[in-house]
Amino acid sequence: MKAFGNLAPALACASLLLASGPSQTSAAQPAGLDGTWSGGGVVSFASGANERARCRAHYSRRTSTTYVVNATCATASGRATQTANLRSVGGNSYRGNFYNSEYNVSGTIHVVVHGNRQSVQLTSDAGSASLQLSR
Repeated sequence: MKAFGNLAPALACASLLLASGPSQTSAAQPAGLDGTWSGGGVVSFASGANERARCRAHYSRRTSTTYVVNATCATASGRATQTANLRSVGGNSYRGNFYNSEYNVSGTIHVVVHGNRQSVQLTSDAGSASLQLSR
């Protein structure tokens, strides 16, 4: 579906914000993302249309400050699977890039962790997403 292709970037971002597992935060180590998160939010398309999204994402730590995320999100328009790379940018905040190979869409992602909850913002030329996820 062409309309869903426009949604893919926002879904990719939303998917990356979901994980589970214990979170340990200290001044020396940023909040952990490891595990599976789920939740949802709103995807806004470049056309101006909005759709609710539900997502599940799995984060894997690569180094002390970077993660790889594999996520799947679904809206009324369809379903998309994507990947992202995130790096710690201070305390409980992460930034990076996402990519959806099925729709050839990429963009930026910003994740802020608050204990067992996350706020995720995704942005691309095709649209954006704002998600709230939890463990």
